[in-house]
Amino acid sequence: MILKNLIGTVVFIALMFTVSAFVYQEKKETPSKSTSTNNNGFAVLELFTSEGCSSCPPADRLMGEIEEKYKNQPVYILSYHVDYWNHLGWKDKFSSVENSKRQQQYAQTLHSQVYTPQLIVNGKKEFVGSDQDAVENSIKTALLNSNNAKIDLSAKVSEKEINVNFKTLESNSQNKLFITLVEKKSSTNVQSGENEGRNLIHWQIVHQQNQIALKNSTAGTTNFKLPENFNMNNWEIIGMIQNMKSGEILGSAKASF
Repeated sequence: MILKNLIGTVVFIALMFTVSAFVYQEKKETPSKSTSTNNNGFAVLELFTSEGCSSCPPADRLMGEIEEKYKNQPVYILSYHVDYWNHLGWKDKFSSVENSKRQQQYAQTLHSQVYTPQLIVNGKKEFVGSDQDAVENSIKTALLNSNNAKIDLSAKVSEKEINVNFKTLESNSQNKLFITLVEKKSSTNVQSGENEGRNLIHWQIVHQQNQIALKNSTAGTTNFKLPENFNMNNWEIIGMIQNMKSGEILGSAKASF
């Protein structure tokens, strides 16, 4: 009886080792489902939007969804509120003439129209910013087919300003480093215009953007005026290197406070 039990135990242990080896082999041979890339790819999404445009809220919402979905990947969103809708019934408090000028520069480089909501990916491709399939496909393509030029960023907050230290190896005279102060999320109750009566939520709002010519300096410090009611948990710094002749973005990075 004891011998019988002993034999049974040995058989059971041998069977467990066989199953364990099979499971280990299965795990070893199963490819990872991680969406990260080995070639250091990245995607910069620049949305041109306005609170005065009734077609823009779906694009704004989509940017919020993309930000959440890709929060652990090198996907960087910049929402530029343009000012040319302001005279049509509602003034967008986030808008600026600088944002409109950046969109106009893209129109010249990409030979495209100026409209909202317009999305530009890595400075190379433009389409309607609420087109979810186009956005997702462009992100996947960018992550697989781009190589991210390295940018080192760090940000500190003082009593009246934000100081950002930067460093990169890119020194091409045609390249510029854009460092942007971004508010992660905010909302507005619109009182007039095409979106009258709506509460609009925005993500990754561009507030200030500094340009640095890399032919002059590949390392240094740039400053931003501290916004009112600043809460460092709701703000971040995004840096990107852009070739000013082709419009292509060569690399991007972000820094928290």
